[in-house]
Amino acid sequence: MGSALENYVNQVRTLSASGSYRELAEELPESLSLLARNWSILDNVLETLDMQQHSLGVLYVLLAKLHSASTANPEPVQLIQLMRDFVQRNNAEQLRYAVCAFYETCHLFTEFVVQKNLSILGIRILSRAIDQIRQLDTQLTPIHADLCLLSLKAKNFSVVLPYLDTDITDISTVAAECKTQQQQQSQHTDANNDAKYFLLYYYYGGMIYTAVKSYERALYFFEVCITTPAMAMSHIMLEAYKKFLMVSLIVEGKIAYIPKNTQVIGRFMKPMANHYHDLVNVYANSSSEELRIIILKYSEAFTRDNNMGLAKQVATSLYKRNIQRLTKTFLTLSLSDVASRVQLSSAVEAERYILNMIKSGEIYASINQKDGMVLFKDDPEKYNSPDMFLNVQTNITQVLDQVKQINKMEEEIILNPLYVKKALGSQDDDLTSQHPKTFSGDPTD
Repeated sequence: MGSALENYVNQVRTLSASGSYRELAEELPESLSLLARNWSILDNVLETLDMQQHSLGVLYVLLAKLHSASTANPEPVQLIQLMRDFVQRNNAEQLRYAVCAFYETCHLFTEFVVQKNLSILGIRILSRAIDQIRQLDTQLTPIHADLCLLSLKAKNFSVVLPYLDTDITDISTVAAECKTQQQQQSQHTDANNDAKYFLLYYYYGGMIYTAVKSYERALYFFEVCITTPAMAMSHIMLEAYKKFLMVSLIVEGKIAYIPKNTQVIGRFMKPMANHYHDLVNVYANSSSEELRIIILKYSEAFTRDNNMGLAKQVATSLYKRNIQRLTKTFLTLSLSDVASRVQLSSAVEAERYILNMIKSGEIYASINQKDGMVLFKDDPEKYNSPDMFLNVQTNITQVLDQVKQINKMEEEIILNPLYVKKALGSQDDDLTSQHPKTFSGDPTD
């Protein structure tokens, strides 16, 4: 081990032993280039450090290994195991002093396992990393987007869904963490990526909910992504907008409400999503045949955007919506008539749709197999059962909890010195505009 690396080890040991974690966290970024240049002997450095006692030192060694991964070509299983050991054995108290470096380590690790087609091995590791670094269960970190990406690549959503189901009330960003820690933003921290990882979390989250057919929740995630205040359009927002239009059709049968203050949508997104708006317009005609033709016409564009599967779900939703319309008009109808009216290919296909809709609770009906007749029924729910009462109570509790959270957040904003200063400044401007100065005579006097 060279003298420079020996100095690094001694520095980590000395400052860690004295509990000077803040000082150590401020000095370690300067050693990153040194560690990266000596990637071939970093394992020797790790042998002299303890993950629990010297977590900050090990973190920067791990960061240097990941920075050098493209040139060093390390053994994937060994590097993944090192990352797993680190998130399981590190000292979370020390990581609080180097949150930015920890975020970047997770980003680089995500890129590494994706490139090696080993995404599934990184899911539990990033889950553990999120639990360690976040200060609240409802706090969003940049690592959340990485976890969503690995889950999508691995097509494994069991770990990520509980995170997505948790409503966010606080956001941890690189800019905020570096400011809190009074650190200079070095080359390995990029505060400009805060918006990127925020948008990616909601974009990937919407894709995951779409994959598990939780369309209402997917619509909400895409809506957050496209309505995030912005001066210019992000490519992430554009792709989310395309999916937002399609999921809107599945959930509501039309474009879901979008706040009027989202100027980016009208100015940039709509002109770049013409195919999708054509799809929306044809869907409004309630003609399954016309919809099939428009999907076939733009199949190349939908395939290029990886939205062809979603387009097929839109077509399926129109068949279902047309069947639901029949329940409001007819009490009984033959399967062949159902197929004809909703433009399905056969009575057998109509029966399959109706059975699936009965099973999912989208309609209430029964089929007489002897004569092929469908009997449409009213909703049997009388809203007087113990289960329904419990459900209402649960919903009321959730609403009251949300009201408490909103009141708490409003109080924090009102007491925030920056908000108070800005609010008082706005009031002064209003008073000035209401009482303009008047001059008489020659202004040069």
